[in-house]
Amino acid sequence: MHVEANVEVFDYVIVGAGAAGSVLAARLSEDGRTTVALLEAGPSERHPYVRIPAAYPRLFQGPRDWAYFTEPQEALGGRHVYWPRGKVLGGSSSINAMLWVPGHRADYAVWRERAGPLWDPDELCARLRRIAAQGDEAKGIGAVAVGPQRDPSPLTAAFVRAARARGIDPLGADASGAGVGLFDVTQHRGQRFSAAEGYLRPAMRRRNLVVRTAATATRVVFEARRAIGVAYRRGRDEQQVNARREVLLAAGAIGSPQLLQCSGVGPGGLLQRLGIPIVAERARVGSGLRDHLASGLVVATRRPISLLAAQRAPALARYVLGRRGPLTSPVAEGVAFVRSDDRLDLPDLELLFAPVAFLEEGRALPSLHGVTLAAIVLQPESSGTVQIISADPSAPPAIDPRYLSDPSGRDRSALVAGIRRCAELLATAPLADELGARIVPSAGSEASPGPDGLVEACILETTQTLYHPIGTCAMGTGDDAVLDPRARVRGVEALRVVDASAMPGLNRGHTLAPTLALAERAAELIGEG
Repeated sequence: MHVEANVEVFDYVIVGAGAAGSVLAARLSEDGRTTVALLEAGPSERHPYVRIPAAYPRLFQGPRDWAYFTEPQEALGGRHVYWPRGKVLGGSSSINAMLWVPGHRADYAVWRERAGPLWDPDELCARLRRIAAQGDEAKGIGAVAVGPQRDPSPLTAAFVRAARARGIDPLGADASGAGVGLFDVTQHRGQRFSAAEGYLRPAMRRRNLVVRTAATATRVVFEARRAIGVAYRRGRDEQQVNARREVLLAAGAIGSPQLLQCSGVGPGGLLQRLGIPIVAERARVGSGLRDHLASGLVVATRRPISLLAAQRAPALARYVLGRRGPLTSPVAEGVAFVRSDDRLDLPDLELLFAPVAFLEEGRALPSLHGVTLAAIVLQPESSGTVQIISADPSAPPAIDPRYLSDPSGRDRSALVAGIRRCAELLATAPLADELGARIVPSAGSEASPGPDGLVEACILETTQTLYHPIGTCAMGTGDDAVLDPRARVRGVEALRVVDASAMPGLNRGHTLAPTLALAERAAELIGEG
């Protein structure tokens, strides 16, 4: 780093210290000669609620959460859906459920189809296996600790046995990925292991890497069409840091398109309406938003053995003394991957089981013992947008996922099938033997009697995000794609986007794993120039 005319200059400037930004900072600073600045809007991840696995819902709507809300969703009764996103070192990997679900090889074959041969599915799957280190192997730079849960609930065991009774095979028995079992988690010795822990913290010992927290990027600075730096706000100070080689946006599926649009790269009509000078008209910046949608049921338990016990003193004592007990839970413990239609080759539904009453999209702490079983549409066709509503970069953008809006109606059909499977499993022994009355949807909320009324009530009352937005700056081989296959923003120079917004497809799993793999591969491509 050096200073020119009171502006610091680094080789690379990275915006966002989430999963992708942590990887980029670690990899690009490896040789000791390349200087890297990393800007993060949020604070440190060193906080008890980050480290203690089951405590992460307490981070929602706090200083480590961007706490977005969507535009009203017509298919969900006009509700604004809550979207937590990490505003902290490690990004959403520091506030998520710690579930390691890379998806199927076919998901990454879609990347190759849409973004070209640089994104080989076999290489990406091999990379995912390398990233998922076991236990103490994750002490170096470039891996996250992945392993089995320490103390899963007996209620989760009952869920798995109920699914087996309904003919669902164990996970791993079917090459398609169908099956039931327990999630692997990104934890080490009973504590969260985020991307910051696996990549960023070890790299921060390097003198050629500068990490700034509480530094909110406001725009990319251009000379003509070349990105030369980033303007950012830290406290009351407006500052700028310049990049000798490239500016790299890793602000996520919401933050990256927002920053591009605020900087004059985006749909021309939108920028003109807001009085933002156009640097490069790119119509698809902010389009192509896809997300995993979840909807399900919450049912009371007959015995006081749910994760509500994690709020009690004995659970805290077990955790403090041995990193054991319900506080090690990722909250979502069990999973079944199934097909909504037997004619499908691969699962299109995830049934997610949590041994706790997960209420109000996780914002309400449970006050009674219960379980939650939700269905997730894994390959949604509905597509939405992220668009700024003001030239002021501090104004949250309009997030409109347009859930269940696909013209074919396939998303709704899959979700309906999934909710019915959830109800079926909840009525199956031995899980049914543990359960009492339904909590959500609320009693009497069905507009009509029978299964159809229950399904519609679930969709209107309980549907929420599974926190996996992607695609708003997607890579592609066509000239209309926001990014080329090397993650470079088309129409400008020295600017790339490396995060979930760059993904050309949504996996049949969760998005931490593919985000890390994407960033690892992008770091190699950046090194090639």
